[in-house]
Amino acid sequence: MATLHPDMRILTEAQKHAYTGTTIQEQREAWGRYTASIAEPPPATMAVRDELLPATHHPTGHRVPVRIYTHARPSGAALIYMHGGGFMKGDLDSSDPIAWGFCDQTGATVVSVDYRLTPEHPYPAAFHDCLAVLRHLAAEAATLGIDPARIGVAGDSAGGHLAASLCLAARDGIAPPVKAQAVIYTVTGTDMTMPSYTENATGYGLTTAACHEYYRILLPRPEHQADPHARPAIVENLAGLPPAFVHSAEFDPVRDDGRLYASRLALSGVDVTYREARGMIHGFMRARFKGAGARAEYDAICAFLKERL
Repeated sequence: MATLHPDMRILTEAQKHAYTGTTIQEQREAWGRYTASIAEPPPATMAVRDELLPATHHPTGHRVPVRIYTHARPSGAALIYMHGGGFMKGDLDSSDPIAWGFCDQTGATVVSVDYRLTPEHPYPAAFHDCLAVLRHLAAEAATLGIDPARIGVAGDSAGGHLAASLCLAARDGIAPPVKAQAVIYTVTGTDMTMPSYTENATGYGLTTAACHEYYRILLPRPEHQADPHARPAIVENLAGLPPAFVHSAEFDPVRDDGRLYASRLALSGVDVTYREARGMIHGFMRARFKGAGARAEYDAICAFLKERL
């Protein structure tokens, strides 16, 4: 019988209505209530501002909303953070506690991306938005007070997918260099037949059925199935990618996506650290304010980013 870590009671209680709703709007509102119920505000000493960054790929002048967190004693590094939510939920508010925590513990300037969501904007909209932010940070580094050689990426769930995709784009010369990557309870576009999708199909918040639906909506066109930025899992050779911290939860449908990505990185000669949060579920970072175990998992991510950026 599976035994959840005691800290996960915080999440299971908060998530009782997190995955409810029949319409997209109802699902987004439920997600917003869930994330707000276990959030904490950033330190008063941290500067936080919202901006709109140019998206040069978009012919109609689309601009990407971001929230920028600046430490009282900035390190000069920058971190692009991409939130989870199945590519169809989440925003700057839902991801706020995770983003400001990275800034607080690493000293990096953190840029949280409010990328476009499905089903209104299927692939490659979110990827293009995140790519535009990376390009902007590199081009405007001096103005932003950051070192263009010290830009990292981090993301959880759908955001982990986007982080992995940005690293591939950087390796292949489509984007500026990325210094380090942290991908947390990530999805990578596998065929979802690995054991975790059966073992943890239901009962732990995120379900396997939801994972299938999220990807069905994200990738509506057949040609996307062969696109490595749409499905990083299909890339066999990951040589040349930046050092990685890959973090999974034991009781999570997407656990094996993290295991697969980490093993592929290692086999390709990439410097990778894999960590699995024992007894924990998808979303464990959100429990850090009330549980020492969840806080230790979050701290491990921050320690990696601080060291590598």
